[in-house]
Amino acid sequence: MLSLVCECKCVQGAWLWTAIAGRVGPAVTIDQVTLTVLPANNVESGTDVILRCEASVSQSLPQPLTYSFRLLQDDQVMYSKNISASVMERSLSSARVSNSGRYQCSVHIYDKHKTSNILLLSVTGLQNPMLKVKSDIMSEGEDIIATCSAPEETGSLIFYFYENNLDVKRVISSSNSVTTILTTQKLTEIYLQCAYMVIMHPNAGLSNQSNMVKVIIRDLDAITPQISFSPKGNVVEGDRVQITCKVQYPPDIELYLTKGNIVLHESHTTFTKSLVVRAEDSGDYVCKAEKGSVQKKAVYPLHVAELFSKPILRMSPDQLFEGERFTLTCSSTVISSVKIGKADIKYVLLKDGRRISAVAKYEDTASPATNGQYYCMAMAKEVNKTSSPHDVKAKVPVSAPVLRAVNTVIVGKPFRISCEAENGTLPITYTLLKTRVPVANRTVVEAANRAIFNITSISFPEEIYTFACQAFNRGSSFSRTSEPLRAPVIVPVSRPVLEPKEVTVTEGSDLTLICRVQQGTYPITFTWYYNRVMLLSSIQEVRSLEGKHVVKAIERDQRGDYYCEASNYASETKKSYPARIGVSLALWKKALIGVFCILLLVAIVLVLTVFFKKMSHPRRKKQATELSVKPSRPKSGDPMRISLTLDIEDNTAINGTPCVMGRNVWSENVSGSGTDFKQNYASEIFNADVSKMCPYLEVPVTKSIEPEYSVQHTEVQVSTPGELRSLNHATLHFEHDHNRQ
Repeated sequence: MLSLVCECKCVQGAWLWTAIAGRVGPAVTIDQVTLTVLPANNVESGTDVILRCEASVSQSLPQPLTYSFRLLQDDQVMYSKNISASVMERSLSSARVSNSGRYQCSVHIYDKHKTSNILLLSVTGLQNPMLKVKSDIMSEGEDIIATCSAPEETGSLIFYFYENNLDVKRVISSSNSVTTILTTQKLTEIYLQCAYMVIMHPNAGLSNQSNMVKVIIRDLDAITPQISFSPKGNVVEGDRVQITCKVQYPPDIELYLTKGNIVLHESHTTFTKSLVVRAEDSGDYVCKAEKGSVQKKAVYPLHVAELFSKPILRMSPDQLFEGERFTLTCSSTVISSVKIGKADIKYVLLKDGRRISAVAKYEDTASPATNGQYYCMAMAKEVNKTSSPHDVKAKVPVSAPVLRAVNTVIVGKPFRISCEAENGTLPITYTLLKTRVPVANRTVVEAANRAIFNITSISFPEEIYTFACQAFNRGSSFSRTSEPLRAPVIVPVSRPVLEPKEVTVTEGSDLTLICRVQQGTYPITFTWYYNRVMLLSSIQEVRSLEGKHVVKAIERDQRGDYYCEASNYASETKKSYPARIGVSLALWKKALIGVFCILLLVAIVLVLTVFFKKMSHPRRKKQATELSVKPSRPKSGDPMRISLTLDIEDNTAINGTPCVMGRNVWSENVSGSGTDFKQNYASEIFNADVSKMCPYLEVPVTKSIEPEYSVQHTEVQVSTPGELRSLNHATLHFEHDHNRQ
């Protein structure tokens, strides 16, 4: 413990480093790593090169260190070594182009690492390659086995092979030698050479060419075959021909008889092939002899004359519909009449590969079962010839078409109709008929299509039944006609007429509005409007030509113009002419106004009566008693005259007008003193707007008066609209039974 402390005191720095580094060792730092190349950076091929890597290191304790050196070429580790020395050397004995590159050295000590500078090493000059062949004497068709090598070269190489100075092959090898096979050409002598290139250093270029090797090629004409035919003269179909293929050098060869691309026979020696020929057997026959890659051949052209022509199958009629009879005829022409006659040719009819008849003529009825592929065969002297196939497919007759309306049919509007047959072979022509007269044609050529006709319009619903459609197949002799067009027809509504039950109705009563059309297809929708505003809950759909709407408990402010609209599925709305509806006051309101007017007039009369009674002198009373009562006549120049009659006992208004009363109470002229005063006073009282107080004032009919007090012959002149302007010459005559007594 004491020595440790002493050691720590003596070497504090080391103790401190040891505490920090733990078990790694003494403190070490790599100052520099240097890489050098000897003898130089640029050397000739074959020079011995030394790569020297040196590390300069500082350490805390004088003890041996382990240096881990790594030497890199083009960033790839080419050599590594762990030594205790600070210098590492790597020798490149007889350096080659493959040793050229970028070199760098790195050193590892404990956890320290450092890399040297980069040096470029350039080695120039390539070795001359050497070429050898397995045999320099070859037969035509044999392969040459050649080996090209550069024993002193290193790295991956690409070798080039030349035949008579022509580049014929390239081979890549990871070693400095390669062996390959060269195919010989049809030459007597071949001169071979090779060269190489270092793959990783293409800038070094291509090496010099190797030594030249001469290869002698022996010709193989001895294996050329011979071909012969028997008989050699004119050959006719049905004749048997012997074909012989012969070769003089049979060992190790292959012999073939071919025509075009077809091999007829194969053998390793001479052979004979026997054939019964036909016209299509005419052509070039080839006998081929092969040895290795060498091929020799002999050609013989053969012409075979026809015995009879190729049969032809015909059908009648050309266009065939189901249910019709048809005939199939097979015929052929004799060409070599010397060998056969027409009767020697036999025929067979086939359908879908199955024999159905042994005669040249066949009849049947077209149906789905007879559809298929037919062909016939003609036979004579072992020669069979087949006709071209004939497809028989009977057309399906068109079925009765169906005529339909494509869209809604509305009287007076254009619409479209379609005509379509469920069955029938295309193309199908459709003709539109109107009252049995053709008006338009359409031809359908695709199954997904149908015939569409555009109709301008119809004038009445029953006109829809005048349309029909006719369909027929192209080439067919008959057609089918559809049923008449049956489709719902919509008649647009006519202009509606609004028919209210009353033009003027009483306030509080119900107003019934009836909207009526002359024509239109059900259902019909009626709508009512007041002053261009739709009435609430007034839309009504009915199955009749009229609709009814009731305005409940009509009010005074609901007077005005009413009209209605009508529409149906024709999507055409029509509006009626407006009807002006008046609303009069309710009966109780009229009665209330009349009672008010009566009470007002009675009050005025009573006030005047009392007033004039007090103002009258006894002498005037007597004079007034003698006055006679004369009916007044209105002057023609007055703006307006109203006669009032007061009957206390009978106050019932004539013609239902409460403000009309009894007899006339004002006279036109009254003589005597005080008249002007009376007139002025009466004028002030009656200067009120009588028409405003009694809006329903009417001209009364004069009745007999039997009151206790009476006011007679009173004429009031009122300006329009009812304002009382003046009271002219009013004479009040009061009579009293007690005064008379």
